[in-house]
Amino acid sequence: FTMRAVITVAGKDRVGIIASVTQTLAQQNVNVLDITQTILPPDFFTMVMLVDLENCSLSFTELTEKLSALGAEMDIAIRMQREDIFNAMHKI
Repeated sequence: FTMRAVITVAGKDRVGIIASVTQTLAQQNVNVLDITQTILPPDFFTMVMLVDLENCSLSFTELTEKLSALGAEMDIAIRMQREDIFNAMHKI
């Protein structure tokens, strides 16, 4: 069983969003499995990532708080949910 999570990022587009988020994840030994990002006109940035937390050096809660703090610092919203919870919430 692999511990996976879905991270969503949304906010006004600017340089360095992807770099900052992926750098934060890499520092905690989190592997990015999939990433998709879109710019909605005029300049709204959205990104969804599927990540593997198996070797993460922080607890789920600690990483969630770290990403949330990064989002606040960059004036964007960063949320992380366990993959199974995300999937359950988004079933039709």
